[in-house]
Amino acid sequence: DMAKKHDENLCKFAYWNGFAVGAICTRVEAIPDCPGRHRIYIMTLGVLAAYRNHGIGSKLVSSVLDHIASQRDGQLYTVDEIMLHVQTSNEDAMKFYGEKFGFERGELVENYYKRIDPPHCYILRKKLR
Repeated sequence: DMAKKHDENLCKFAYWNGFAVGAICTRVEAIPDCPGRHRIYIMTLGVLAAYRNHGIGSKLVSSVLDHIASQRDGQLYTVDEIMLHVQTSNEDAMKFYGEKFGFERGELVENYYKRIDPPHCYILRKKLR
């Protein structure tokens, strides 16, 4: 099953002078109610505070999007979208994904987070097909 295959191009680190300063980790998962169709889910994207606003996060996201585009007719041919959850108070993340990459804010998920406040999030989604 495609969702069980490992692909190192979906999880990456960013290095500065030999030190990891950022990372993105994604996975392929099935889209509920769409048999045979998949999405890329962004589990985490992070850049150390001292290295933010230098384009590192953008390059990490772009590298995953570029990989997906390069595999549209290959390994990732069933991937229709890329998505993530973003805490409702995280305006910077919503702006980052929306303005730079064309993600659209979707439905509100109440009480998604268990140990942070506010516990609610939005689903951000970018259609690829």
